[in-house]
Amino acid sequence: MELFYSANIEGDIIRLDEEEARHCIKVLRHRKGDEISIIDGSGTLFMCRLVSELPKNAEARIIEAVPEWGTLPYRLEMAVCPTKNADRYEWFAEKACETGIDSIVPVCGEHSERRIIKPQRLDKILLSATKQSLKARIPAVREMVTVKEYADSLKHESGRLKLIAYCFEDESHPRISIKEALDMMPESCRDISVLIGPEGDFSAEEASLALECGFIPVHLGPSRLRTETAAFAAVCAVYSHFLL
Repeated sequence: MELFYSANIEGDIIRLDEEEARHCIKVLRHRKGDEISIIDGSGTLFMCRLVSELPKNAEARIIEAVPEWGTLPYRLEMAVCPTKNADRYEWFAEKACETGIDSIVPVCGEHSERRIIKPQRLDKILLSATKQSLKARIPAVREMVTVKEYADSLKHESGRLKLIAYCFEDESHPRISIKEALDMMPESCRDISVLIGPEGDFSAEEASLALECGFIPVHLGPSRLRTETAAFAAVCAVYSHFLL
């Protein structure tokens, strides 16, 4: 199934931008009258028919709209510290999107070595991964905040499962596996946030604050995982819990 993307919708007409139109007309050789599928990035799939085949501004008429197409039965937000190597963070974003997430929050920790990201680059990767994995909603990339700001912003969200992957070396706070945490989640709960630290891990102060804000300390198994691997493992654990 080929998917195109456009948020340029006026009445029953959708216009593809130059890049999408070129791919549709020049690469895939669609012509006027062909049926094509377009997502709006906000959760709706449109079954359409091409009414113009201009390679810089193709237009299609909506035949049918399918809301919440490809939507998963949970809402997952991954708050992940950017990795020192930007390519690793982009790899996480791509694979997490293919598996199933709703938003990514770049968080800056006290031990973070990278404190900036390129949201435009991530947006492009996420669009491609959304189309490839047959979804209609593109995960949002939030503005970067500190670990403390993020934890504090969720302090009063009691209906959300909040998890932090952190190793308390003195075992003052016993951890459970992420699987156990998901298994204990109330049936009505569908909102999940997972906090993953940088290469140097969270500081003890950051971890303690997260616990005060209702985060549950979890582990992802006995292996020591890189930041991006730990984040993707958490995404897979949630996906497996609900769908496998």
